[in-house]
Amino acid sequence: MTARDGLDLTGLRVLDGGLATELERAGCDLASPLWSGEVLRTQPEKVLAVHRSYLEAGADCLLTASYQVSAMGFREIGLDASAAEQAARTAIQQSVALAEQARREYAQTESAAGRKSRPIWIAGSLGAYGAALHNGAEFHGRYDVSHAALVDFHTERIEAMRETAADFLAFETVPSLADAEAILDALARFPDLAAYISFTCRDGSHTGHGEPIKECARLLDAAQQAIALGINCTAPRHILPLIRKVRVVTGKRIAVYPNSGETWVGETRSWAGTSDPHAFGDMAHQWRDAGADWIGGCCRTGPEHIRAIVRGLTPFPQMHNTKARQLSRATRSLTK
Repeated sequence: MTARDGLDLTGLRVLDGGLATELERAGCDLASPLWSGEVLRTQPEKVLAVHRSYLEAGADCLLTASYQVSAMGFREIGLDASAAEQAARTAIQQSVALAEQARREYAQTESAAGRKSRPIWIAGSLGAYGAALHNGAEFHGRYDVSHAALVDFHTERIEAMRETAADFLAFETVPSLADAEAILDALARFPDLAAYISFTCRDGSHTGHGEPIKECARLLDAAQQAIALGINCTAPRHILPLIRKVRVVTGKRIAVYPNSGETWVGETRSWAGTSDPHAFGDMAHQWRDAGADWIGGCCRTGPEHIRAIVRGLTPFPQMHNTKARQLSRATRSLTK
């Protein structure tokens, strides 16, 4: 991975959209305990195609198909402990290799067309502990496990990702302060790595577990290895108040990539509501003005949402977020 001290994030502004959403649309079965990670084993070309579609839509950063990959998941599909650990490591590293291939092929296509390719970053996606349980626990964080076990769980996957060419780590859909604290303790074992932690939130103020988002921002603001605080897998209507609460607490980057606006109905196991990419792009402009640095999409978003974000963020003043961080620090000094 890129060493934290050598990481240059200049120009990064648009994240990609929902990976599993696009894989499902391509006909992939995600019922496995590995979720989209199963497609890494069976149809890697589908993952590659989704990555390419997001680069063509204008994304500056690809998040890998490793969100739900874990030794725990491979044990559930029948592997013994040793084989499961090796399979998880292999899948995590393959997920980065596919993102690398997509980045390389996209650059070649741009070059052949006489265009200069923009910088593309790869974020190694690692879900919360609850994601590996594949029972929705990543949205509420109520799982019976010790802090030490959480640290070990995250450490095992960081070790696998460390050997790849990912630029930084993305811990996604984290529901609680406790899970974030375990992630930071695991990261401390690899002081050369950089990461962001992205929380899933149930309203405009709190994480899925119920902690004020400001507490999470304070935690990450003090963490040297944290390059950003994220909010993902959250309803779009909550994003603006969440950004405002976070921005007065931290001067670090803010990443937001909410769901499409549709709602998951557990009883029917289906999505309800509508998704309007154009409106999503309009909201992205508001999120940027409120202080968000990186913007993308999560569940039920696709390349059309990313195109709308790119349109909504153009033009994008280079100094915007530096000024936002300066204003944030000034605000915090007045409120201490």
